[in-house]
Amino acid sequence: MRVFRDRADESPLTRSRTECLLASAADGTPAIRVWRPPGVMAFGRRDARDPGFDRAVRIAEDRGFEPLERDVGGRAVAYPGDALAFEHAVPLTDASASIADRYDRATATVADALRGLGADVVAGEPPASFCPGDHSLRVAAGGKVAGLAQRVRADAALVAGCLVVTRADARAIATITDPVYEALAVPFDPTTVGSVAAAGGPSDPERVARAVEDAFVDGPWGNGRRRIDRVGDDA
Repeated sequence: MRVFRDRADESPLTRSRTECLLASAADGTPAIRVWRPPGVMAFGRRDARDPGFDRAVRIAEDRGFEPLERDVGGRAVAYPGDALAFEHAVPLTDASASIADRYDRATATVADALRGLGADVVAGEPPASFCPGDHSLRVAAGGKVAGLAQRVRADAALVAGCLVVTRADARAIATITDPVYEALAVPFDPTTVGSVAAAGGPSDPERVARAVEDAFVDGPWGNGRRRIDRVGDDA
């Protein structure tokens, strides 16, 4: 598996990086990237079609978040500083693998990584969560920690997601998401944002990132083999 790591600790969400992962998968080699995109509000395709989108963008900008549109589905996700983004690209060579199969495998992989760090997480999400969807992880009896979305093209598929690490980021996500979702007319309860730390795991985003990366490499797609590619800001 190719492991893409940024030379800087923090890096923006860029489509060029995503295309690198998809190109690798299209050539037959799965790829993974886990990183921190600080100060970003990543809007989904549904958001961009919403009548309240322009107002939501202004709210994000006024509060110091750079608005970006991502290629995968899902609703807007805020990255205040220590929250992680991850992307996993796989070839479409296994005819038996479906969208649901990829979701199930990826969700289980992230859950295993977090449990290995001591976090008590389970599948699912509370009502009115950020980036609502069927493929999420939450603190057991608590708030949402991670959400996943997927993009499929003819030669490769991309499973992408967000992961809240610290309690401070959970509070920051709740604060910015509330007015943004109000503009988009998306139900949201600020108390539903959880974190790896709230689940009993570490507050160190680098440690969590490496655990998630390792889980994908050691899983069914990577078989424990990795090739690290370091990319710069111009990638």
